[in-house]
Amino acid sequence: MKKHRVGVYGVKALVAGLFLLTATAAWPHEGMWLPTLLKVVEGDMRSEGLQLTAEDLYSVNNSSLKDAIVHFGGGCTAEIISTQGLILTNHHCGYGAIQKHSSLRNDYLKDGFMAATLADELPNEGLTATFIERMEDVTDRVLAGLPADADDATRNAKAREVGDAIAKEASQGGLSGTVRSFNYGNSWFLIVTRVYRDVRLVCAPPGNIGKFGGDTDNWMWPRHTGDFSVFRIYAGADNAPAAYAQANVPYVPKRSLAISMAGVKAGDFSMIYGFPGRTQRYLTSEAVDHVVNVGDPLRIRMRDASLHVIDAAMAADPLTRIQYASKQSGIANSWKKWIGEVRGLNELDAVATKRAHEAEYQRRAAGDPRYAKVLATLRTLNTEAAPFLKAQDNFSEFYGGGMELLRFAMGFDQLVAQGADLEAAGKWNGEVDRLQASAHGFFKNYAPAVDRDVFKALLPLYLENAAGGPLPPQLAALAGKDKAARDAYVDGLYRSTLFADSTKVYAWLRKVTPRSAAKLGKDPALALARALIDDYRTRIQPKAGELQGRINEAMRIYVEGQMKLFPERSFWPDANSTLRLSYGRVEGSDPRDGVTYKPVTTLKGIMEKHRPGDADFDVPLKLREVYARRDFAPYGKDEHMPVCFTSSLHTTGGNSGSPVLNARGELIGLNFDRTWESTMSDILFDPAKCRNIAVDIRYVLLVIDKVCGGKRLVDEMQLVGATTPVMEPLPVR
Repeated sequence: MKKHRVGVYGVKALVAGLFLLTATAAWPHEGMWLPTLLKVVEGDMRSEGLQLTAEDLYSVNNSSLKDAIVHFGGGCTAEIISTQGLILTNHHCGYGAIQKHSSLRNDYLKDGFMAATLADELPNEGLTATFIERMEDVTDRVLAGLPADADDATRNAKAREVGDAIAKEASQGGLSGTVRSFNYGNSWFLIVTRVYRDVRLVCAPPGNIGKFGGDTDNWMWPRHTGDFSVFRIYAGADNAPAAYAQANVPYVPKRSLAISMAGVKAGDFSMIYGFPGRTQRYLTSEAVDHVVNVGDPLRIRMRDASLHVIDAAMAADPLTRIQYASKQSGIANSWKKWIGEVRGLNELDAVATKRAHEAEYQRRAAGDPRYAKVLATLRTLNTEAAPFLKAQDNFSEFYGGGMELLRFAMGFDQLVAQGADLEAAGKWNGEVDRLQASAHGFFKNYAPAVDRDVFKALLPLYLENAAGGPLPPQLAALAGKDKAARDAYVDGLYRSTLFADSTKVYAWLRKVTPRSAAKLGKDPALALARALIDDYRTRIQPKAGELQGRINEAMRIYVEGQMKLFPERSFWPDANSTLRLSYGRVEGSDPRDGVTYKPVTTLKGIMEKHRPGDADFDVPLKLREVYARRDFAPYGKDEHMPVCFTSSLHTTGGNSGSPVLNARGELIGLNFDRTWESTMSDILFDPAKCRNIAVDIRYVLLVIDKVCGGKRLVDEMQLVGATTPVMEPLPVR
C-alpha cells in the first residue's frame, strides 16, 4: 500500500516544542485532524481528490462546513440537512429519546415515528445540540512564564487558572468557552460553542430498520442497518438558543449540507467530520498489556453476565423489551467492541509492536536524560497502578453496570443524610420534588425481578475480581460462599429494601419528614451503596487518581520525546470529544485469510437476511413491499438500492452520526460503526483492516420517504445529482 507524503509544516506550538504536528510518511488514512490545523494536510487531501480548501472546511469569519456539524447530546455527532434546522444522526444516538416517548400503545422503538407536521415534533428534555463557533490555540497564554521543569501539579494549577480566565473572556453573547488540554498537556485550545436546548424528535425508522441485525450484526460487515434518526433544532424568535417553548421556531443555520444523489464507488475520496470520543494511541506496552489481558476481559465477563439475564427477559415480555431496550443497547455495544478490540490487538501483536517502538525510542533518546528515563518511570507507574485500575473496573461494572438498584438508592442519600440542613436552608421541598420526578423516570423503565437477577449474575464476578482485597462488610461474609448463599442474600436484599418497590417509594415520599428520612439510612440497599461508594472513594479512587496523574506527567514527556525523536513520523493528538476531520477512500478490505469485504451492500442483502419472527432480522412489511415493487426511484436505480458502505476513515465512539462527505463536501453517508476487525484502532490503527461503516444517504431518504411517509422532510433538503453543481453556500446569519 502506498504511503502519503505531505511534507513538514510548522505551527507556533510546534516551534515551541509543545504541539509538534509533522506529517510525513503517514500511513493512509490514520489521523483525526483538528480543523484549525487542516492546512497541514490540505495538500495531501487535495492530491487524494478533495475539491475544497481548508478554508471551506473550517472558517471563523465565513460560513464553512464546520457550521453544519453538531455535537448531539454530548456523546454523538449530527449534521444540519435543511435550512429549517433539520438534523440527522444515528438511530442509536436518538435511541434514548425514542425510548422515552415509547409505550405499549405507541411503540416507536418497534414501529417507528414520523411527525406529520411541525406541531407533532416531540420535545426532549435535556437533549442539546452544540455548534463550534471557533477553536483557538492558546498554548502560549496557558503556559506563559511557566518553568520548563515545573511539576505536573504546578502546571495543572496554572493551566486551570489561566484557562478559566480565557474561557470566561470568550463566554459572552450566548457563547460558552472552555480550554481543553491536548497530548497530555503539551498543548491547549480554547473551544467556543453555542448550545441549543430545544431539540425535537421528527422521525425514527421502525426498529427492524434502525437496528436491523441487532447484536448479531453489531460491529460486523457486511452490514444492512438503517441506523438513522431525524431531529430538529428550535430557537427563539431571534434564532438564538432558548429553553423549550411552544412558541419557538425552527432554527435557521449558517450552513446546511447538500445531499449527493450520485452515490459512491470504490476509490472515491471521502471524509468524516465529527466529535470522536477517545483514542489511546500513545499507550505504552505495559498499558496495552493491561487492556488486553486484564481490563477488557474483566469488563467483557461482567457485561456478558448482565446481558444473559437482560436479553432473556426482553425476549420473554414486550414491556420489558421497551423498558430495557436503551439500557441493553448501551451494555451490549461496549461488550462486543471490547471483544473485537482484544482480538484485533492480539492479531496485530500490539504489545510486541509497542515494545519494538519503545526499544527504538530508547536508542534515539540515548544522551538525553529527560527522555531516556521516562519509559522506565512509566513501566514502574503502570505496574503500580494495575491493581487499582482493575478495582476501578470491578466497581464500575458492578455498581455502575447492568444492575440499577444501588444507584437509585444512592440518589436518596442527600435527603437521608442532610434532611435537617435541607429543611433549615429552605431546600427540603425542592429535594423531595426532585426525588419524586427521579422515581417516576426510574420505575417507568425498571423491572425489579430483572434487576435482582442481574445482581445475582454480577455478584460472584465482583467477589472474584476483588479477591485478596477488602470488601464492604455486607459482602465480605459472602466471600467463599456458594451460589445458594449468595442468591439468598440478594433475594433478602430485594425483599427488604424500600427502593425496589415503586408503591412503597411513592408512599414514603408523600409522607417523608427530615426525622423519618434519617431512619432510611438503615435500608440495606442504601447501606450497601454507601459502603461501596465509601470504599471506592477512600481506598481506590485517591490512589488511582494519584497514580494516573503521575502517569500523565510522564506521558507528557514521552509524547513530547516521540515528537522530537521521530521527525519522520506523523503525530496528531488523541481524540477527546473535540471536533476532528479524518479522510480516506470508499474501499473494502481483506481482514483475514480467505476473507474479502466488498465496500457496498444493497437492499437485496436485507431480503437475503430476512427471517420472519427473528428479533434481529425480521424485515418490516413496508420495506418488503418497496423491494417487491422495486420502488427505489429516485434514490436507487433499476434493481440496485445501496444500503451501507465502508471507508478507510479513522473513527471511534462519538463519531456515531457523523456525516461522511464526498470530495465536494456533499453528504453521502451517515457513520454508525466500525468493522469488528477495526475496534483496536483506538489504540493501534491498521490501514489494511480499519474501516468505518456508514449508511448510504440514499437509503436513509428511501426509508424516510417510502417507509415512514416523510416526503415533506425530503422536500426540505437540497439534493444534488451526479452532474448537478453544488449550490452556493448559505449566507452567514
